Parts: sequence; structure tokens; C-alpha cells
Amino acid sequence: MVFEHALKPLWPEARLPIKAVFDPGWYGVLVFFLVSGYIVPASLERRGSLRAFWISRFFRLWPLFVVCVAGMLLLVAAGWDDLHVWWGTRTVAPALAHAGMLQNLLYVPNLVNVLWTLSYEMAFYLLLTAMFTLGVHRRSTAAALTFAAAAVLGAGLLPVTLLSAGGAGRMLTVVVVVTAVLAAGLAMVLRGGRRVRQAGAVAIAGTILLLLAVNQSYPGPWQGLFILATMFAGTALYRVETGQIGHRHLAWVALVPLAGLWPARAELGSQLAIAAAWLTFAAGMTLRHRRMPSWLTWLGLVSYSIYLLHPLLLESVEFFLPDPSTVPVAVRLTLLAAVYAALLGLCALTWRWVESPAQSLGRRLISRAESRRAESRRAESSLAGTAGE
Repeated sequence: MVFEHALKPLWPEARLPIKAVFDPGWYGVLVFFLVSGYIVPASLERRGSLRAFWISRFFRLWPLFVVCVAGMLLLVAAGWDDLHVWWGTRTVAPALAHAGMLQNLLYVPNLVNVLWTLSYEMAFYLLLTAMFTLGVHRRSTAAALTFAAAAVLGAGLLPVTLLSAGGAGRMLTVVVVVTAVLAAGLAMVLRGGRRVRQAGAVAIAGTILLLLAVNQSYPGPWQGLFILATMFAGTALYRVETGQIGHRHLAWVALVPLAGLWPARAELGSQLAIAAAWLTFAAGMTLRHRRMPSWLTWLGLVSYSIYLLHPLLLESVEFFLPDPSTVPVAVRLTLLAAVYAALLGLCALTWRWVESPAQSLGRRLISRAESRRAESRRAESSLAGTAGE
């Protein structure tokens, strides 16, 4: 992903030819979503607590997200970059959409170009929450195949901005209503009784599915639906490995990447990226029990920082190098090496001072919540025993 984004400010003449043969950005995105689909449900089901899951996700994602947004605003203040023209006349809708990380499904331009993927990550979290609440969370294979079929059948047919079309007022209304419904649904799921939780889960799932069907922004309807298919395919593979479902599901899961090849049939680079992403994930699964080099483990540790912060460095390069074609290749290679070095140094700092402390705080809050819940159960058990006597 860093490589593809570096092409625009350093080798714009090579960007389209490379993507025509192999799309490195789409490859990186699909690997990320396969891994996320494999890992995230395990973190939810290991504790069996939606509250713990959302505390963990909040302190994993939002602190560094705020740092990324603040960094972008600093670049704008310094004159190194410009806000999207759309942002110049509207503030409430984009701010609210970004706060919920669903801007891409609300057709709001992303403040930083890579943030669009977080909208699909958030959609996945919300769908997992709804499925877990309704007791259907183990139907990962069915979910993967349903989204894959929707990607194939809906390619080129689904409307893009059915909800958000109609001007700034309409868009603001959609953002406010969707945010309110999802917030209310999540509150019901986390704090309500059985029937209330189920009603909240239905509200969450219905809203997310509606947005995925008729209101996606970049990269497009079929890609967004295929991303959800890919994530649930990763979840299905996790369930096969842990024995929750049988190995026969592997044959069904294999249909997901095949389904993605059809809507991308006119784009060889995208097709090869899909195939390579699945082969990479398969290789990772094969080697998962082997000891990894420490530097590779560290890169995995700071991968979220790499993902969020590299666009800020590349935007700075683009400001100081408006016409890279006039610069010798050796100089551009040196700049690329400098960007990588600066990025890794910056990521080491954000991990030390932002990500690690935030995740530690999240774990402490989860531990306290679980302790209070255990004490409450002991008290209820004690009262029940006393009443029985």
C-alpha cells in the first residue's frame, strides 16, 4: 500500500502501467481484510463480551485515528496540503461521519485518502456485533457467500448515492439519522434486556446492509461488498481451524476469491491482486506456527501506524516535489528511502506514546469491568443462596 501511494508523488508516469499489470494497493487491502476477518471475531468470542470488544476496538483504533486527522490538519495549516473542496463549505456532516468512521458509507470525502478502508472495518464490527447478539455469528460461510453473490450480481447495477443524493441538507440528514440509529442500536445491544438487545441488533444490521447496498463511495459497490465477503471468508477460515465448522466449508470459502474475479474481469491487475492476496494469506497460515524474525513481528506491531501515517509523509513529498518527472531517478529513490526511514521512526514514536498506552488503558478498563461483573455475580449468587436457606 505504501508502495502504490508513493508512485503518485515520485513515479506518476509508472503508476497506471504498474496497476494495469498488478494492483499493489488492492492486494494490500485484501490481505489486510483477510487477516482482520480471521483475527477480530476471535477477540470478540474469546471473552464473549460485547462491552469488552468495543472498549478494545475503541482504544485500538480511535487514538491514532485522532493523531492522523490532527496531522492532516497541521499540513493544511502549514499550507502543504488543501482540504477537499467539499470540506470548505461543510463541517458538521464530515466531522460526524469521520467520528463514527463510516464516512465512506455516508458518501463523505475522506480527510486522508486511506481512511476509506476503516469504514468497511467498522461495518464488519457492527455486523459481527449484530450477529453475535442474535446468535448467528457462526454462520460466517453463509455471510461470505451472500456478500460475494451480491458483489457479482450487483456490480454496475446498484445505486451509488441513493440516500445521500440531493444536496448538502439531505446528506447532513442522512449522516445524523444513521449515526443516531447506530448509536442507539449499539447502546441497546450493550445495555438492554434480551428483547431490547435483539431489536438493537436488527437496527444495526439493517442500517449497515442498507448503506452497503445503496450508499457506498470509493472504490465502488462491488468492491465494498467483496471486501465484506473477504472478511467473512477470513472468519470462516478461523472457524474451520478452531473446529467450529467442518472442513467442507473450505470448498465454499474458495468460491469467494473466484467470485471476485468476475466483476474485475476487465482489470488484469485487480484479478492478479485478488489471487496474490489469497495466496499470501494461505502462506501465512502455513507458516503461522513458526517463529517470525523480530523485525517482521515489529512491523506487524506498528502496521496500523504505518497505514495511517504514510499518506501524511507522502503529501509532504508531493508539496516539495510538484513535478517529479524532472528529477533524476536516483534522487527519487533516495527520497523514497528517506520516506520509509522517517515513517518507521515516526511509527516507533506513535507506538510508544499513543498506541501502546491507549491499548494498555483499554485492557485495564476491560479488567475492571470484568471484575465488577464477577463481583456482581458473586453477590447475586450469595443472595440466592441466603434466600434458599
